[in-house]
This record gives sequence, C-alpha cells and structure tokens, in this order.
Amino acid sequence: MAPTLSSEAVATVDVHAAKRLMCSGHRYLDVRTVEEFNKGHLENAINVPYLFFTPQGREKNSKFVEQVSLVCNKDDHIVVGCQSGMRSLPATVDLVNAGFKHAKNMGGGYAAWVENGFVVKKPKGELQ
Repeated sequence: MAPTLSSEAVATVDVHAAKRLMCSGHRYLDVRTVEEFNKGHLENAINVPYLFFTPQGREKNSKFVEQVSLVCNKDDHIVVGCQSGMRSLPATVDLVNAGFKHAKNMGGGYAAWVENGFVVKKPKGELQ
C-alpha cells in the first residue's frame, strides 16, 4: 500500500500554469457546489462537489472519489479547482491518495481565474 500523501506533497499550480496545462490536454475538475458551478465556470469543466453546504455547515461528499472515478480515469491529467483553493487542495490530496497520479491543485481557484481575465462560461444574461 502506498503511503498517504499530505497537502504538502501535492503539486499546486497557479492559474497561468493551469491554463497552459488545460490548453495541452489536462481536464479541469471543479469541486465547488452545483450552485456555485452554475453561476459560472471554466469552459469544459467537470463538476463533482467536494463539500456540500448544509444547515449544519459544510459536509464532505463521502462519494467524491467514487463520483470522480465515473467521469475521469486514474491516468487522466487533471487540474482540480474550487472558488479560492481551500477545497481543491484536500480534494486533490484525496484523489492522489486514491491513485489519480496526475492530479494537480489550482491555487487561487475560480476567483483568481476570473481576476486574471480568463474566459469563463456564465448563464445567459450574465456579464462575462
């Protein structure tokens, strides 16, 4: 059994590096909630929430790795992002520990992506 990795052992890239990786074929996994995702997301993003917001507070999606396995292969090159980078880091750790060898965390998340003026997909009627 492989040793469990911590957040320090996971590769984190900034949004500029993440954009280059996605242009070269990496998939983008958005781990925000469905509601956040529907307000705007990166083009061709895959959404699998890492946490759910419940009346009791944030609750981890117990089927996260299983749900990612339905849409991504363990050999896929994946960039994992959330709103600011706080959820994507533990999500990336969980994925790497589950055998997704090529998962990288996107530091700064969707907020940094938007701040840098990169293209996002928003619902019709919303300004880009």
